[in-house]
Amino acid sequence: MRSGALSKGDGFTTSANFRARAPWWGGDLQTLRNKIVCSAVELPGISKRLILPLEDSSGDQLAAMLDVPDNPIDSPLVILIHGMGGSEDSDYIRCSAAYYLKRGHHVIRLNLRGAGPSRLCSGGHYHSGCAADIRDALNGLDCGLVSHGLFLVGFSLGGNILINFLSRFADDLPIRGAVTVSAAIDPAQASKRIMAPRNLLYHSWLLKQMKEECLAPGARLTDRERAALTTARTIYEFDNSFTAPRAGYSDANAYYVGTAGWRVVSKIRIPTLLIHARNDPWIPSEPYDRLKRTAAPNIHIVQTDDGGHVGFHAKEHDETWHDKRAGLFFSSR
Repeated sequence: MRSGALSKGDGFTTSANFRARAPWWGGDLQTLRNKIVCSAVELPGISKRLILPLEDSSGDQLAAMLDVPDNPIDSPLVILIHGMGGSEDSDYIRCSAAYYLKRGHHVIRLNLRGAGPSRLCSGGHYHSGCAADIRDALNGLDCGLVSHGLFLVGFSLGGNILINFLSRFADDLPIRGAVTVSAAIDPAQASKRIMAPRNLLYHSWLLKQMKEECLAPGARLTDRERAALTTARTIYEFDNSFTAPRAGYSDANAYYVGTAGWRVVSKIRIPTLLIHARNDPWIPSEPYDRLKRTAAPNIHIVQTDDGGHVGFHAKEHDETWHDKRAGLFFSSR
C-alpha cells in the first residue's frame, strides 16, 4: 500500500515491546478492560447493512456492516472477524473499525453464521473451522469494494477461522495481508485452559454466552441438539455434543484436531501476522512457540509478555496496541 494511511508516521515503534496502560496491569485486567469500561465506541462516517449469501444448501446468509469513512482513500478494504460470542458490535471490533476508518479505509464488520444480526438470516451456527463461510462472504462483495485488495483481521476464535480460510481459499482472492489477534490456534489446549480452575468465572460466563447465542430465536435446532445445549455443563461437553456433530466430526477431540489452525499455517502463502500475549488467560503460548521454530518467512509471529486476551491496552496510546501493530504490518504490504 502506498497511500500512507497506515504509516510509520503514526509514531508507533516496530518493536514488539508492550507496556500496559494503568490501571490495567496483568492478563486478567487487560482481558476484562473492555467489559469493565463498557464505553460505546463512536464510528466516523456512515454505515450500511450488507446481507451476504452462502453457497451451501442451508439457505443461510451472513449479515455484515459496511463502514464508509468520512475521507476515503484508495486502499484495501479491511474485513474484521469477531471471536466466540462476539458480533459486529463487540467493543474490540468497534475499536478496530474506528482505527481503520480514521485512516480512510472502508471496513466490513462481518457477523459469523448465527452471531448477532446474522441470526436473523441464518439458522445455523459458526464453528472453529468454518472457512468456507468467509470465502462465500468475500465472494459476495461488490467488485468495487475489493478493487484495491483486502486486509483481513481475525480475533480469538475468529483468528483461527481466518487461518483455516487463508490455508484453503486465499489464493483465489485479492488478499494483501492478514492479522490474527489472540487466535485460538490449538482448540484442544484452549478448551483445557478455559476450563482450568483459575478460569472458573471466565468459563461460566463464556458457556452462558455460547448457549444463549445458539438458542436464540431463529436457530435451526433438532430436539436432540436443543437438549444437548441445555444440559452441557462445560465447553468440552458443549463441543462434544453440539458443535462437533454439527461440523461433521465424531466428537470434540476430532473437532479440535480437525480445525486447529497451527496445523495448517504452513499452507498459507500471503503475508500473515499472528499477535499473542504470553499472559493471555484463555489461549496458551506453546502452540505459538512451536510455530516460531517452523514458520515460513511470510508468517510473522509477535508474542508479548503482557496484553491479555484481545486486550493490548497500551501505555501512552489511546488506540489499542494490536491495531497499531496490525496497521504497521499492513503499511508494508
